[in-house]
Amino acid sequence: MKNSIVVAALGLAFSTGAFAQAGAGTVQRDVNQQQRIEQGLQSGQLNTREAARLENEEAKVQRDQARAMRDGNLSPAEKARLAREQNQVSRDIYREKHDAQTGNPNSASSQRMQADVQRNINQQQRIEQGVQSGSLTTRDAGKLERGEAQVSRREARAGADGQVSAKDQQRVQSAENRQSRRIYRQKHDAQKK
Repeated sequence: MKNSIVVAALGLAFSTGAFAQAGAGTVQRDVNQQQRIEQGLQSGQLNTREAARLENEEAKVQRDQARAMRDGNLSPAEKARLAREQNQVSRDIYREKHDAQTGNPNSASSQRMQADVQRNINQQQRIEQGVQSGSLTTRDAGKLERGEAQVSRREARAGADGQVSAKDQQRVQSAENRQSRRIYRQKHDAQKK
């Protein structure tokens, strides 16, 4: 029984569609995590500093995803490692949202962080949609995840002191604009899965 499951899993893993789906699954998980961070900021369960720490963790996962997807596929070991990392971020989001610290969702700093996180969600959804539709290969998604990691790191730096200034947000938005253009170009080039 175990051997037939392993053989079936290996056969599935070696199909092109499975590689794309594997890439898409990790990107969808990023979308979900970003939505939880944004919801925490909006509800006041997260303050700007906590959100920045979580964005830093997200950036690490995205860098690891980019490395794993670089060759165009995800091995079972890579998938398992990424799942462990994402599970850890998920636990940290839960802990941060349920600790005694709270934020002011109406503060200018929180509003800026919320806008930046929402932009992350949108960009991640565009990558996910591209992988699902076949306009992005797993390798393309990996490249774009590297860019998303850079944006998340920039957000983490902006909020590390608990405040996101207008100048900080402007820097983040510039990085997001560059990333948005990359996503567009990758989705509209001639490469297909």
